[in-house]
Amino acid sequence: MSKAESKGGLRSALPIADLKAGFLVFLIALPLSLGIAMASGFPPIAGVLTAIIGGMVVTFLGSARLTIKGPAAGLIVIALGAVQELGQGDPMVGYRRALAVGVLAACVQIILALLRAASIGVAMSPAVVHGMLAAIGVIIISKQAHTLIGVAPAAKEPLELLAEIPHSIAHANPEILALGVLSLLILFGWPMIRQGWAKALPAAVVVLAVAVPLSLWMDLDHSHAYRFLSHQFHVGPEFLVQLPGSLLEAIVFPDFSMVFSAISLKYVAMYALVGTVESTLSVIAVDLIDPERRPSNLNKDLFALSLGNLASSLLGGLPMISEIVRSKANVDAGAQSRWANFFHGTFLLVFVALAPGLLSEIPLAALAAMLVYTGAKLASPRELVHIKQIGPDQLLLFLTTLLVTLATDLLVGVAVGLLLKLILHRVRGATFRQLFRTQVERTDQGTELRLALHGAAAFTSLLAVRKHLANLDPEVRRVIVDVSDVAIVDHTFLSRVEELSNEWPNATLEILGIEALMPHTAHPHSTRRRRA
Repeated sequence: MSKAESKGGLRSALPIADLKAGFLVFLIALPLSLGIAMASGFPPIAGVLTAIIGGMVVTFLGSARLTIKGPAAGLIVIALGAVQELGQGDPMVGYRRALAVGVLAACVQIILALLRAASIGVAMSPAVVHGMLAAIGVIIISKQAHTLIGVAPAAKEPLELLAEIPHSIAHANPEILALGVLSLLILFGWPMIRQGWAKALPAAVVVLAVAVPLSLWMDLDHSHAYRFLSHQFHVGPEFLVQLPGSLLEAIVFPDFSMVFSAISLKYVAMYALVGTVESTLSVIAVDLIDPERRPSNLNKDLFALSLGNLASSLLGGLPMISEIVRSKANVDAGAQSRWANFFHGTFLLVFVALAPGLLSEIPLAALAAMLVYTGAKLASPRELVHIKQIGPDQLLLFLTTLLVTLATDLLVGVAVGLLLKLILHRVRGATFRQLFRTQVERTDQGTELRLALHGAAAFTSLLAVRKHLANLDPEVRRVIVDVSDVAIVDHTFLSRVEELSNEWPNATLEILGIEALMPHTAHPHSTRRRRA
């Protein structure tokens, strides 16, 4: 907690701005939390429980100021895989065993925070991370498209599910399809409305405002058949969100009977790695858009997040991260402190306590549309174009991680992506000794800080450099990173150091000696190597 907050920040920070931001984020978080839980193989209410804990508990444990803690689409694939593999055909058994995986993963994250290893996410190659997220987006679309249409697919694997979409469309339930397609049109079309009133109203809320009355008009509460174009179709409560009578009934305890099995440990590693990397990168991104440019303590935030994950998994909730979309909405709404996250959780608790019946009228097709939209954003072709502009090496990393993840799983996909990056650096002339044993010489000269690197300025040396550049002394006015004696400067190093420099209140960054290295493309963050 900062000095400003300790002197009254949390006491004086009951500003209307935080209350307003918290309410706006609550409107976004409510349907997404339900949808993410549903897509993860968890009961829908588990997502809301996670967001409540992330808001009302994690806020006071050291959470980064403007971040919103809650369930994330990026962890859907891991959660669903854990439920399916550990359940062996029984969803409830798989759910409880997946909770145990979440508990152990939270403990691993606590250890990482205590070892001050949160910044490991900073050293991850952006191309590999984006390839992983794009794969997650494709997997989400492959699974949720069928729910949007109202058809249960026969396939299980992502590529097979994608191939089955035309078959599902041909056998679609017309009323459910209409709900899903209309929801999808709103989600994609709403951001195109430029008026201020439209920007103030989240698209997800508009979807609910349209879909819930339509579900009531279609009488989805009651099982019945209807005819359309001479064919008979069936609808009923199975197409609506199923919720317990109260939040207390939603509490489910973990089953630790298989927590140390090979399958469980695989998902523990996935949760801990992907959750830590995604959350850390989200915190950094939010710091960059914070109007006051206040850098967060990544290890303190990870520790708070880990305790939240522990509580969530022990009570039946999903793993949580610092979620970037809701956090950005929080900043855009004018949030000033951690209270916005607290209010978002409080509004969720109050709404679930007072209006559970309204939640039970939400069509699954509308939630599936939100997830398809989220998946489309994660796997946006724009990201592919952007990666290609940086360089063919980054495109290769992106596509390799994407395809391997789709063919295997997240852990293998990320590992292969990072291994390929090392191989590319080796081919370009950097030895493994240079990559892993880079020396950093620091020289302080009054208001100037100079860091001279010997070896490689690559993702493998980024953490050593970041120790000197994070939380820079306000008296420093100029930072010089000297790469005159390195074999290679990679994209990860250049982009992350520049991101870090944007947090400095007074200092400017100069990278010395980079002009002597040969760039692979004209992009300023393109990988560069020593000329032959």
